[in-house]
Amino acid sequence: MKLYKYLLSLCALMLMLFAAPMTFADDMAAPAADTMAAPAAEAPAAPAEEAPKLDTGNTAWMLTSTALVLMMTIPGLALFYAGMVRSKNVLSVLMQCFAITALVSILWMMFGYSIAFGDGGDMNAYLGGLGKAFLAGVHIDTLSGSIPETVFMTFQMTFAIITPALIVGSFADRMKFSAMLWFMGLWLLIVYAPICHWVWGGGFLGGLGVLDFAGGTVVHINAGIAGLMTALVLGKRKGYPTTPMPPHNLGYTVVGASLLWVGWFGFNAGSELAADGTAGMAMAVTQIATAAAALAWMFAEWISHGKPSVLGIASGAVAGLVAITPASGTAGPMGALLIGAAAGVGCYFAATKMKRAFGYDDSLDAFGVHAIGGIIGALLTGVCVDASFGGAGLADGVTMGAQLGKQVIGVLTTVVYTGVVSFILLKIIDMVIGLRVTEEQESQGLDLALHDERGYNL
Repeated sequence: MKLYKYLLSLCALMLMLFAAPMTFADDMAAPAADTMAAPAAEAPAAPAEEAPKLDTGNTAWMLTSTALVLMMTIPGLALFYAGMVRSKNVLSVLMQCFAITALVSILWMMFGYSIAFGDGGDMNAYLGGLGKAFLAGVHIDTLSGSIPETVFMTFQMTFAIITPALIVGSFADRMKFSAMLWFMGLWLLIVYAPICHWVWGGGFLGGLGVLDFAGGTVVHINAGIAGLMTALVLGKRKGYPTTPMPPHNLGYTVVGASLLWVGWFGFNAGSELAADGTAGMAMAVTQIATAAAALAWMFAEWISHGKPSVLGIASGAVAGLVAITPASGTAGPMGALLIGAAAGVGCYFAATKMKRAFGYDDSLDAFGVHAIGGIIGALLTGVCVDASFGGAGLADGVTMGAQLGKQVIGVLTTVVYTGVVSFILLKIIDMVIGLRVTEEQESQGLDLALHDERGYNL
């Protein structure tokens, strides 16, 4: 408990120090009263504000979207990652994704939802309050817009589940299960929930006008940078990069990527929170960008390596899904084509050339695909929103350059905060219980060493 209080206080202080220079407060001063104004009795009565009403069509779509996004983690991401590790670690990856799903569900109900979407009062630019802790005030008839708040809360829970699960790809094969649980739990509350609030919960990045429709900063850059920190603090896998460590079952990986592709329609189109034209365009651009990125990665690898690989085209598809995420509510078809092609090529070089050049062991390319793809998508969102690219159009008085500047601020804020706080959390956990398995356990494989089970009994 002392460790938790220390971490919470430290990170709250860091949050205030870092975000203070970037505060964009609105002028809340009320206009001075006109002493010559007509008496109140003579003023026309203001029209009554219409009470929110439940829309059954929107609710049905959001129930479906929530199930689709949950499918992205289990079984989608779990299979995608499990196929890429060696056979002695297949169960460990499946277990990590499954356990994260359970852990985050409970923590989101207890505190995460309130920190992300609660009212933080004077601190609302940075943190939500704890008024909704343990879902206080969330009842069967409570609405969030035109859908039940229970549905909105659960939809956002599925985002909170997949984000830390993405980090698993950076530390596969070498992290202690107990350390993983501690890191993911603390990271959810201290990193994910505040950033979610900054962008979607009424925080300062959303107030600034940063565009992130479905999670380019909140989910992908956030997870990718945390993954890089985890890979750096843990160190390289035993034998990396001289020992070959090929994927043991690419069939799992392709099935997982396919489930991610299907589930992503709930991720992006569902983020409209309504069954309308914006959701329809989000679905269309998601498909276009994903296909473009899959082909771009495939052709880049074909030219560079001489042959196109199954792992390559599947990874390219995921890169396209990642990159279109922040732009899915504002980009048009031509913008989606640009974003997908840029992500496919960019993430290919990040996951191959850049990783080799810098020597870090990002096991399954969580950083190379999610951080790099998220950054490409977040920046191009500021370009492709413009009507000249077929986008929804810039806000009144905002130029493309100004919007791109806002996107840069969103990216840098996420990178710095996530990187610093993730590093601190990892170092503290390492000092207290240790992060990494022993060399003997790593050689034996985490399935047997940590779970006393085998993925295959042939």
